[in-house]
Order: sequence, then structure tokens, then C-alpha cells
Amino acid sequence: NNNNNNNNHNNNSRIKNPRRPLKILFLSADTGGGHRASAEALAIQFQNLHPHTTYDLFDIWSDTQTYWPYNTLTETYTSASATPWKWRALYYVTNKELNQKFYNAHSCLMNEGLVRRRMVELGLDTPDCVVSVHPTMNYLPLRSIRKISEELDRHIPFFTVVTDFGSGHLTWFNKDVDKLYLASEPIKQIAQKRGNVPDTKISMIGLPIRYDFALQSDAMGTGGRTSPKGKAHQQKIRNQFNIDTNKQMILVMGGGEGVGSLSKIVDELYARLYIRGMDATICVVCGRNTTLKSELERTNWEKVAINTLQPSGMQHAMNRAACRVPVNNIDDVDILGNITVLPLGFVNQMAEYMVMADVLLTKAGPGSIAEAAAVGLPVMITSHLPGQEAGNVDIVLNGKFGGYCEHPKTIAKTIVAWLNDTEKLEEMSRRARMAGHPHAAEEIAEDIGRLTCEWMERNEVRQLKKKLEEEEQFKNSGPSGEVGTRNESKPDPSTEKNVASDEISSEVNASSTIGGWALSQLRFKAAGRYESKNSNPSVEESVPNTKSSEAMAQDETKPDPSAGEN
Repeated sequence: NNNNNNNNHNNNSRIKNPRRPLKILFLSADTGGGHRASAEALAIQFQNLHPHTTYDLFDIWSDTQTYWPYNTLTETYTSASATPWKWRALYYVTNKELNQKFYNAHSCLMNEGLVRRRMVELGLDTPDCVVSVHPTMNYLPLRSIRKISEELDRHIPFFTVVTDFGSGHLTWFNKDVDKLYLASEPIKQIAQKRGNVPDTKISMIGLPIRYDFALQSDAMGTGGRTSPKGKAHQQKIRNQFNIDTNKQMILVMGGGEGVGSLSKIVDELYARLYIRGMDATICVVCGRNTTLKSELERTNWEKVAINTLQPSGMQHAMNRAACRVPVNNIDDVDILGNITVLPLGFVNQMAEYMVMADVLLTKAGPGSIAEAAAVGLPVMITSHLPGQEAGNVDIVLNGKFGGYCEHPKTIAKTIVAWLNDTEKLEEMSRRARMAGHPHAAEEIAEDIGRLTCEWMERNEVRQLKKKLEEEEQFKNSGPSGEVGTRNESKPDPSTEKNVASDEISSEVNASSTIGGWALSQLRFKAAGRYESKNSNPSVEESVPNTKSSEAMAQDETKPDPSAGEN
């Protein structure tokens, strides 16, 4: 038992001072997988730090019968994100301050009452705190929570965790939230400049990612994947997944939906590696794109290499004019590469795949970039949505742990060059690790949990003081409403004091600093009230012990009955 306790203590050394269980309400929507993934990452950490914590995930637009166009949020995202020009127009039009004010006012006017009633119907109106991980769920829900707080006569703290990395939409930033959690300096500047969020309400921690990445980061040690311990761990994970340890590995992703020109990128990668005689494994995460997965599984890759390297008619003419002889025949190459392509569907063990990989190719999703940085993985960004994802590209480029290119041929050439330059790969890996925050979810959950517990204690102290004031007022007023009316039968003062002390103890948890201090003060006041009552006898109790001098004189003149009998 002692050994098990020591192991548990070592495994959870970062988790300090577990506190009371919490009831948490997350606000998110299924517009991409990153928002829900962040909520789930935070939920796991809340349950680790605050055992027996419960949580709910609420989409105010989809789970409530809101009015058009707010009830079409998910469909609008799916359509616009598939067409960059639509997304660009939608993003920049709605990101204007004047339009934002109109949106906030109109959405509240049309939907605030509906959302609040729906929360009551679903039993979501009594959380200990609310955590928003979606840009469209800050202004209106905050209004609803504030009204619910007034009805319950207790403050429900509202926190926003921004899940964008380099830049963000104006709807993220509300100066009235209790605290705002950000991942980078550029997005902090936006929050202060456009959202007028004071510095005291901003916390710079990082992007909350799944706990698996923290575990893998810790397993590689402080030196990361470039250290002997990190390399040994990478080999271990590859053996577990039956990935050839003698080959370099490239991980290609297009997001949870498998979007992007993945097929062309994979074709170019295979051809370049094949003709250069390089051995590699290409793992392609197709997401929910089952068509792409089936297509990759049926592909004749040698034929793909020949067709990819064969120049077009125009290129062939230009080559002849420049006296260049292209490689049109695979037989002309002395050594061909041994390339394995592994199409994957929707992957749950992404942390392990990123540890196994030497390079990541992905769209500019903030979650993917943050996860790669957490395990020190160099990144090549192949596409991005206009607007907030443009800032994510800057995070990678300014951090010098990757590149950005949208052309499949150039992407393939760059990746081949990286794989042939070990020093460059290791330097990018070290810089990626510097930009990563593998324990961000845990640190955010710990801070939110601490603030929530403080508010819960303040609410309890305030309610207890209110109860004591009501009891005091009731004791000072009799049944007829007259002040000072006394009851004929008086309870034992010592018993009454003990009962009051027990009631106070049951109301407030005295284990915390704030609650314990307030409780001791209230106990002192209550005890002092009863002690003063006992130490100062009432006038009625003292009357039988006092007589006037005239009455005492009459007593002295009365004959003693016993003397007469004698």
C-alpha cells in the first residue's frame, strides 16, 4: 500500500491540494473539432484536481430553438469553411466593431430569454462556474448567467478560454467575464485593443490540449525528442504501433474532416522520396473522409511516382530549350526509396502518432499546432482559413519551428530537404518545444477551480450572514410584531448556544482560508451574543432578590410564628 501511494504521488506530483467537487457548465459548438477537444481536456483536469466533479456541454444555438440565422451556425461553418472566399467574407464582415455591437444586441433581444429558459429546462441553471470555449458563446450566455445569479442571490463566475492561437475573432473578448485565458502575446494585444479587456483579467498560460500530450512530453524528458531519452521513447512507441524504426516517418493531417489537398500532397511526397532513394513511412490521417482513405488504399504507388515525375508537354518543351534532361524513366535511377503509405481514419491516439513522426504536415488549426509544439514536432502548414488561422501561421514562422506552403510540389521538396538535414530538424524541434505548453489544460483548470471555490465560499458566507441577520431580527420581534416581547418558557442558554454553533458549522466549510476565517468571526459573534445573555441576568430574574427598605422593616416587626408556638 505504501508503494502504491508513493507511485500515485509521483504520477500526480503536479496536482496539489485537491478541493471540493465542482459542477461545471461548458459552452461550445461543433464548428470544428478543436473547441470540443479543449472542453474535454479541461474537464479531465477538473476531475483530477477536484474529485467527483461533474460537467455538462451546452450549445446555446443548437440545443435551443433559437431564431434564424443563429440556429444555422453549424451548417454555415461547414459550408463557409469548405469555400475560402465565403469564409473570408463572413469573417471580415462580422469582425467589425459596429457589426459586432449590432450582433450582440440583436442576438440578446431575440434569444436571451429562450436560452435561459432552456438552461432551466435542462437543469443547467445552477452551475458553480461557466467556461466558454467558443467565440459565439460569450456575450449572450454571460447576460443569462448574470440574471440567473441575481435570481439565486449568488455569483456564478464566467470564464472564457480562447482556443485560437495567433489571432481571434472579436466575439471572443468580453471585458465583463471573470477571467480570460489566452495562449500567445499577439492574441493578448487583440483582446486589450479591440475587446478592452483589462490586464488584471487576462491569464497567459497556453492552449488547452489533451492530457495525452502532457504524458508523452514528460516521457521524453526535459531534453525532448532530440535527447537520448526522447529518441529511445520514440523507438518504443514505434515498436508498439508496428512502425518501422529504420525509416523516417511523415505524418500528414487535414483536420478532423480530412479536408485539404491531401491526395496531391501524398502523391508528390511519395514520388520525391522514391526517386531520392529515401526510406520513409507516410501516415495519412483522413479523418471522416472515408473516400480518401479508400482511394489511398487502392493506389498503385509506383505508377503514381512515374506519372508525378513525368513533365507536362509545356514543361517538357521548356526542359529541352534549357538543355535539361528530366528523369522520365524509373529505371534511370540507381537506388529507389522504400516508401510505405498508411491511410488512417479518425485517430484517437494522436499524441503517440506525433511522437513517432519526424515531421507534421497539417492545416493551420490551432489545436494541431499546439499539440505538435508540446512534443517538439516540426510543422509544415499546407493551408489555412482566412482570418483567425492566418495568425496561427505566424506563430509557426515567427517561432522558427516550421514552414508554410500551399503547393504540393514545393511542399514535397521542402520536406525531403528537412529529412536530409538532421541538424535543421533538431533545431526546429527544440524551438517547437519552447513554444509548447503541454500542461496548459491542467494549469487553467487549477486556476479556474481555485477562483470558483473562492466564489463558492464567499457566496456561502454571504448567505450565512443573511440568515443570521434574519434570525436576529426574528428574535428581536415577538409573535405580535412588538420588539422586546419575551417568551414565557425560555430554553437553556447553553443548549441554544450549541445548536447555533452546529447550524453555523453545517453551513460553511471551515477547511478553506476564506471560509474558515469568516466562520470563526461569525461563531465569535454568535457565541458572544449568548455569553452576554448568560452573564447579565434579566431584570425579571433579579427582582425577587431585591426589596425596599420599608418592606424589610415590616418583616423585622412581624413576630416569629415558631416562637409563639414555643
